[in-house]
Amino acid sequence: MRRYDVAGVGIGPFNLSLAALADSFDQLEVVLFDARPEFRWHPGLLLDGATLQVPFLADLVTLVDPTNRHSFLNYLRERGRLLPFYFAERFHLPRAEYDDYGRWAASRLPSCRFGHEVTGLRWIDREEAFELTIEGAEPVLAAAVVLGVGTQPSVPEPLQPLVSAPDVLALHSSDYLTHRPELIAADSVTVVGSGQSGAEVFLDLLRARSTVDGLRWLARTPAFAPMEYSKLGLEQFTPDYTAYFHGLPEAVRDQLLPTQWQLYQGIDAETMAEIHDELYRRSIGGGWPGAVLTPGVEVVSATVGDGNELGLRHVQQGTTATHRTSAVVAATGYAETPTEPLLQGLGTAVRRDAQGRLLIGADYRVELDVPGPLFVQNAERHTHGPGAPDLGLGAWRAAAILNAVCGKPVYDLPERTAFTTFGLDQTEDL
Repeated sequence: MRRYDVAGVGIGPFNLSLAALADSFDQLEVVLFDARPEFRWHPGLLLDGATLQVPFLADLVTLVDPTNRHSFLNYLRERGRLLPFYFAERFHLPRAEYDDYGRWAASRLPSCRFGHEVTGLRWIDREEAFELTIEGAEPVLAAAVVLGVGTQPSVPEPLQPLVSAPDVLALHSSDYLTHRPELIAADSVTVVGSGQSGAEVFLDLLRARSTVDGLRWLARTPAFAPMEYSKLGLEQFTPDYTAYFHGLPEAVRDQLLPTQWQLYQGIDAETMAEIHDELYRRSIGGGWPGAVLTPGVEVVSATVGDGNELGLRHVQQGTTATHRTSAVVAATGYAETPTEPLLQGLGTAVRRDAQGRLLIGADYRVELDVPGPLFVQNAERHTHGPGAPDLGLGAWRAAAILNAVCGKPVYDLPERTAFTTFGLDQTEDL
């Protein structure tokens, strides 16, 4: 069997960052596997005008190694677009451009193996390595493994009867572009979800439909709220805050996470302004546009039938209603892809907390009762906080994992990254 120093499972932005940073070291043999035929980043939501919510510096490498040849700026240079980018004065990239950048980087990294699905993982004592089982290919050995299996669309249980029903125009927002023509033509469309995806889908339909009568946007949050984007507020996406969060007791972390929803579930202010501008434009000449926007509402049931029915409950009022709609777009976010199927071969060697979640160390290492290091990327929100899925922390985490694999700081990571001091130093004289 072929042996590697590091094997990655999944090739999303975070493991792609690992591959890009590791590419600088000839002595480190790295391989990454993904079942998909190529790198794609949320292809169903690459709407015209939609941008990343992080600056372009949050690419695969720059915040750790600005000189790396897989940087976004080098991508622009090789595409012959560096000067146009300079004159465009863009800080936030079009989402479609980030997708193209990721495919450009993946095509340059020989460590990436698309069309290869890893189906199992076990530890082999005599080899002092993990064995990865790969669908349709020979297994491989790896001294260290990094799971970057990403997330999958999440649909709340009350909406599942609609989304799973055949011949019903009900879908998760991740498939929006596939069904966009049908949604534009539908008699009525209800968008469910309070985050950025829901806002972008609602705005696109608001602009594209000849009439907005029958267009409705429902959100469970008490308001259509902006994402936290103040400079000090964003320091909760720094390694300093990640370390602080990891050091909190498990019960405190679990209580804290739901209160931080505006860090990752809010809407950027520009999108909110564009929605208001479009509604205002449609009110010219008098009258109110027919679109309905209602926060504070949760869907409690769904019935498939002529017109489809959603059972609604207003969280604050305690009132209920029935809403009929031709189509539904569930912009209800994503959940971490379960790692249990991959980890079955490790059995009870995988340590878990009282809720069955992986126990993960500060260096992103899963606690195991075998010697080999197993790391995760974007499966550690419960231990590392709201920055786990944030692109801005991707390069840092990948570098931290490479440092742990190599047993030395191959990437020099600064000790301090925020002006804010999180927590109290009990030895400090206040």
